Amino acid sequence: MHAIRLHAFGPAENLTYETVEDPRPAAGQVRIAVAAAGVHLVDTAIRRGEKGPLPELPTLPTIPGREVAGTVESVGEGVSAGWLGKRVVAHIGLVPGGYAELTVVDAARLHELPERAEGPDGPEGMDFAEAVALIGTGRTAMGVLGFVELDARSVVAIPAAAGGIGTLLVQYAKHVGATVVGLAGGAAKVARVRGYGADLAVDYRQAGWLDEVRGFLKGLGDGGRSLTAVLDGVGGDTGRALVGLLGHGGTHVTFGWSEQKGPAVLGEDELAARGISQVSPLGPAMLAKAGGENPLRVLELAALRAYAGGYFTPAVQRFPLAEAASAHAALESRGTYGKVVLVP
Repeated sequence: MHAIRLHAFGPAENLTYETVEDPRPAAGQVRIAVAAAGVHLVDTAIRRGEKGPLPELPTLPTIPGREVAGTVESVGEGVSAGWLGKRVVAHIGLVPGGYAELTVVDAARLHELPERAEGPDGPEGMDFAEAVALIGTGRTAMGVLGFVELDARSVVAIPAAAGGIGTLLVQYAKHVGATVVGLAGGAAKVARVRGYGADLAVDYRQAGWLDEVRGFLKGLGDGGRSLTAVLDGVGGDTGRALVGLLGHGGTHVTFGWSEQKGPAVLGEDELAARGISQVSPLGPAMLAKAGGENPLRVLELAALRAYAGGYFTPAVQRFPLAEAASAHAALESRGTYGKVVLVP
């Protein structure tokens, strides 16, 4: 089979397209003919030699990638033959191997792809690339949404609204009737955010973007509105500016800092004086909120159900598997939209 391998930690160019031996499923595993493999920012950190969420870096050479969708083509000992031919998606976990034409996954991690009861010709099946977007990025989005109540009274700001998580948050918020301010960098991304349903789409790279948001809020209702929530995966100066627009009782949910300046952290005195709250859902807090014996699987199922229920449709940007290095470089330079997916 063909796969992407990393022989030395470093720049994106270190990812090479090679021919390697086909993997064999062990007991309790299946082998998937990969139709789509997810690319995550964590993958780029690991490639550079940073552990990210891993307890330790993988042994080299390694095949990166932890999110896959495709068709089960063989099963290991103890796995029901009923899985054969099923369209599935899975988050592999801490063991990489997704950037390949074939990969092995524990059967316990599999989800059969759902259908959405829409369309003139009956139910529509989920696209493999969409499934990959949901199994990792989607579960994080559902985890974030567990820390804020959104409804028709909500006015929510979402920076990085053209990214994988941001697109889902925008669509979900609009589905429940919220007023949404979406931020993105560049005219093309702003147009996409507008297409996802944002009531206001703003280019935060342009001078005066904050005044544009203020003007929009002043025009809401009788006498204007303040933000009720900021779902912040950007942090830095952008996140801090949006937090300044939160009204009394508002919530700042911080789950990332793509501006590389760290999260926009407020002191206890400011939080108390303004009557706002701040929460970081990543890590143990998100797992505790999700509950269950396997909280990550709970969130994965929630994302798949949200898709089936019409709450959102993932945006994906596809790259050929052989161009994984280009996909990494584009993601690191913030030149992508939606979920980045490799297609063998």
